[in-house]
Amino acid sequence: MNPFLSVILVILLTSVLAGLFRVLRGPAPAGRMLAAQLFGTAAVAMLLILSRLMQMPALLDVAVVFALLSAVTLVAFVVLSARRIG
Repeated sequence: MNPFLSVILVILLTSVLAGLFRVLRGPAPAGRMLAAQLFGTAAVAMLLILSRLMQMPALLDVAVVFALLSAVTLVAFVVLSARRIG
């Protein structure tokens, strides 16, 4: 295993844990949504690295699906927030 990629995985996992703290204690729904977006972005990055480390190209497809789901979730949040305000 490449030690550099392993260190990056640990850093990404640490950022996800920090985001989890923000989701649980965030004062505003927008802050919580941004932390949830962090989960999606970090998950995609971790899957891409794991695909390389484990030599499993199928994980690339899973990463693409996670990226699409993350984008759809953000759009849904914005639409629902606009309906509540307007």
